[in-house]
Amino acid sequence: MREAIAAVVADAEAALEDGLWPAHPLDDDVAERERLTLYLGGAGTIWALRRLGSSLDLDALARDTLARYRALGSGDEPASLFLGETALLLLTRSDDERLRGLIAANERNPTWELLWGSPGTMLAARAAGFDEEWRRSAVLLAEEWERGDGLWTQDIHGHVRQFLGPAHGFAGNVHALRGFLDDDELRRRVEPVLRAHAVWDGDAVNWPPAVGGEPDRVQWCHGAPGIVTTLADLMPEDLLLAAAETTWRAGPLEKGPGLCHGTAGNGYALLRTYALTGDELWLERARVFAEAALVALQRRYSLFTGDIGVALFAQACLDVDPRFPVLDVL
Repeated sequence: MREAIAAVVADAEAALEDGLWPAHPLDDDVAERERLTLYLGGAGTIWALRRLGSSLDLDALARDTLARYRALGSGDEPASLFLGETALLLLTRSDDERLRGLIAANERNPTWELLWGSPGTMLAARAAGFDEEWRRSAVLLAEEWERGDGLWTQDIHGHVRQFLGPAHGFAGNVHALRGFLDDDELRRRVEPVLRAHAVWDGDAVNWPPAVGGEPDRVQWCHGAPGIVTTLADLMPEDLLLAAAETTWRAGPLEKGPGLCHGTAGNGYALLRTYALTGDELWLERARVFAEAALVALQRRYSLFTGDIGVALFAQACLDVDPRFPVLDVL
């Protein structure tokens, strides 16, 4: 497994051309700006290579990536942690005034979710040590939760829904409020929502992507794996074990080996379950997922959809470290 991780790192280093990694056809039409971001582009790959070790001059590469981003203009959502300038400013720490401004400007983003909204910039504020900005955003996010009868409502590019998973909704928002609301309070609020929308199949459970939908996915972004990875320590044990069982039964995903909607992302749920239960079965299962993901690599150079995310998960299995990239370690 260590050799496979090193091979992923070496391949990423070799694939870099003129300061950019190639876009992959499976990521659809990736805009030039997206090739520089945390989710689909250079910022995410640089961040992962820092975690895994690399021979590249990553500091210089991060500065160059930020300069390329700025040369394209500010874009529609520059404050977005996953798809904007915020992650690049965190990587370089070259303009903290600009970073503070983006976090502050994003406090009331109507998406109320992780990718574009204030929960993402709250993670950035905490990582940067901007306690005042983090707390101000947390107050507003908690107030919005109070108005939402247990959920938040997401307005994403004109589509209004109530998402449940970490990428766009409830789980990610709760996670962002850790430390602002104590864990007992979070547990009190989390359990009724998860039970109300749980769909059981014998001793396994899943959740739909959004309220009113069907549980048609078993992924980190939507479904049981993401709920476990993000909220495991806040969930009742019966829901935790049933959701982990759903993740295991689904097996390695045909959609790909990566983090967002792939085998590695699901594997973190199994690793998280081991960390909480101490049952070696879940660690064995997580490592099965890591091995499956490593033989399904796609030469895809992005943190959340590509091979470097797989390498991070494989390393996490070796280190027995259940912390999910970006959400738990930024």
